[in-house]
Amino acid sequence: MLNRLLARVGLVTPEQRAWAWYDWANSVYFTTVITAVFPSFYATYAAAGLDAAGATARFGLITTVSVAAVAVTAPILGALADYSGIKKRMLGTFMTIGVASCAAMVFIGEGDIGLASLLFFIGNIGVSGSLVFYDSLLPHVAKAEDTDRVSAAGYALGYVGGGVMLLVNLAWILQPEWFGFGSTTAAVKASFVSVAAWWALFSIPLFRGVPEPAVRLDPDDKRQGSAIGAAFVRLGHTLKEIRRYRHAFLFFLAMLLYQDGIQTIIRMAAVYGAEIGIAQTAQIAAFVMVQFLGIPFAFLFGSLGTRIGTKRAIFIAIAVYALATILGYFMTTVTHFFILAALVATVQGGAQALSRALFARMIPANKTSEFFGFFAVAERFATVLGPLVFTLSVAITGSSRTAVLAILLFFVAGAWLLSLVDEEAGVAAAREG
Repeated sequence: MLNRLLARVGLVTPEQRAWAWYDWANSVYFTTVITAVFPSFYATYAAAGLDAAGATARFGLITTVSVAAVAVTAPILGALADYSGIKKRMLGTFMTIGVASCAAMVFIGEGDIGLASLLFFIGNIGVSGSLVFYDSLLPHVAKAEDTDRVSAAGYALGYVGGGVMLLVNLAWILQPEWFGFGSTTAAVKASFVSVAAWWALFSIPLFRGVPEPAVRLDPDDKRQGSAIGAAFVRLGHTLKEIRRYRHAFLFFLAMLLYQDGIQTIIRMAAVYGAEIGIAQTAQIAAFVMVQFLGIPFAFLFGSLGTRIGTKRAIFIAIAVYALATILGYFMTTVTHFFILAALVATVQGGAQALSRALFARMIPANKTSEFFGFFAVAERFATVLGPLVFTLSVAITGSSRTAVLAILLFFVAGAWLLSLVDEEAGVAAAREG
């Protein structure tokens, strides 16, 4: 029955369903750890003794360094995975790193900002690294004409999983005594353990049901003495070849900019909200709303991409984000926070799902991990530049509010570069390659 339901929402084959379960699995880390619970826990408990602006700056710096590490290494690791046929093994390695660090958050004590920072740093590397190889499997489980649908369905499944887990965690945190926890802090720590268990358990279908893609070697690969050597050679070739895939490269640059705005909103919303006085319980309630409101809109954007073109649908999402950014500058109340959260919910899953799908259609099938390594650069450096803007803004002005308007520039510049992308030409070039 479950398989029939998943087929109806766009996950038609067993491989597509097994692949999409990883969206369900890892999304709980983004909802509970990155977005809703850990930032406030970090600012008020782990960073006890620091002023609010100092905690925000420290959190932004950790985010910047951790995702930069993934961004720098992702193309190399992607080339190695393509050459050696170890996409799933690399995914499993990064997933294990993320799961272990998340479970270890239970040991963070009050004022223990060093351990909290280290575990969040490692967890970011784990989840970000695993997504490089997860995304690279998309072109191997879906045909080009199906990637919008499958990618959007995966994001929708992630919304459901992340929302369910966040509801459970919210119940624990709001009423800890009902569930046998001695305090709210104990409930918060238990939520991190629950995320680790969920992430590990629901990753199993992908490893069991998605076959490792066959290795297709280039002639020059066979002349290399080692897999590492071949990986660097392939990476060098990819850097040269990307000029052949002009529209994929333009799209990559566009993503580098507009994803900066998206990822900054996702990762900094909680600490920014805490800084202007939004209570943790209100924040979590808003994030739960985002999860469930985002489900139908993820499907809507998957359908919209098919009907009007993926690029046009992404333009719509960028416009909504730009509006939310402008309104965010003036945010002062809980009501404002909920309105902005609702706006983000309408486009968050759709923008990212369609970006993943369009990029998958514009890259050669034998180098998906390499090219998705570059895709990861766009997503990860997007997570570097935004928090860096926040960190510098806090250092210079003592407030995060002025950094909000700077995000708008990323959306405007990203939309301009996206306007230069010829979707049909990009797909045709990938097929020829």
